[in-house]
Amino acid sequence: MDFIEYIKLISSDYTLRTITLGTAVLGGVTGMLGSFAVLRKQSLLGDAISHAALPGIAIAFLITGSKDTNVLLIGALISGLIGTFWIRGITSKTHLKSDTALGLILSVFFGFGMLLLTFIQKMPNANQAGLDKYLFGQAATLVESDVWLMTIVTGLCLFVLLLFWKEFKILLFDKDYALTLGFNTKFIDILITSFIVLAIVLGLQTVGVVLMSAMLLAPAAAARQWTNSLGLMVFIAAIFGASAGVFGTAISATQNNLSTGPVIVLVASVFVFFSFIFSPSRGLLFKQIRLIKNRNALELQKTLAFMYHIVEDHDDISHPHAIKILNNFQGFSRKGLRELEDKNYVKVAGDMWSLTSTGVAAATNLYNQNQKDD
Repeated sequence: MDFIEYIKLISSDYTLRTITLGTAVLGGVTGMLGSFAVLRKQSLLGDAISHAALPGIAIAFLITGSKDTNVLLIGALISGLIGTFWIRGITSKTHLKSDTALGLILSVFFGFGMLLLTFIQKMPNANQAGLDKYLFGQAATLVESDVWLMTIVTGLCLFVLLLFWKEFKILLFDKDYALTLGFNTKFIDILITSFIVLAIVLGLQTVGVVLMSAMLLAPAAAARQWTNSLGLMVFIAAIFGASAGVFGTAISATQNNLSTGPVIVLVASVFVFFSFIFSPSRGLLFKQIRLIKNRNALELQKTLAFMYHIVEDHDDISHPHAIKILNNFQGFSRKGLRELEDKNYVKVAGDMWSLTSTGVAAATNLYNQNQKDD
């Protein structure tokens, strides 16, 4: 299937339309909530929660014997919330830092989940096959009810964000100030963390336990490069996440033997890579351009400062001796000399160059300005 055929099939093919809408909604909500995890320096939170959800899926199957998606996701949600509160308990009751607690819960819960999955696979029950899809996701299993559930959660998330926007913002940047204002910071923190857990659990079916953290963090990390505004960052992250879902699904659908979840994560990673390089304010490319400009400006100032001292010691700037001293100066490049010539600070005759009256004035002004700054 080529890309044109894919576009035509979206409106007519139920499965393709459902998967595209589901991944777009999932990318949007994880992008929004991932912004708070990134800004709170809890990048491992998504990884820990997604891995902590795995034993919940296995236990839900062992209790009910059913592979109904809603039942398994409820188990994943309970397990994820337990893991989250254990992380909070470890950091508040012990001297361990949050990254240690996150790594501990991640490894313990994931190990326990893999143990349960191995146990289930060896059970004499033909219904146990397919639970391993939650490790890497299987977007093709999405149905319309799953999309509606994601949409409802996204709408609820938007409502809560708008309702508690001021509280979230203050807690994010100055927790102590939020306490002095009388805000219940514990409740606000639990609220945003619970929504992050819910969004991660919803994405397990599509992206899987192993890759879900990238779906949470990649859009937010990319959006952070483009703005310093929290509101704009949340919006851009949602756009990046939804776009990664749509484009990842399109690439997976138009190519053979490509899993949708990993492709979505790779597309999100491309957005991160692009943002890291081409962002006007933080991008590596523009940083390098600014560095070169600053270096050239410094070289120009250094040359002008040297010119001033030549002028100070020689009344006649056109004297051969003065010109010789200027040309022996090695603190400039040919490109810098051309820039000085363009500004009419120097004039070049063959291999020799000399200072103009405009250059003398500019050098004097620069020297006087440096004297004032000192």
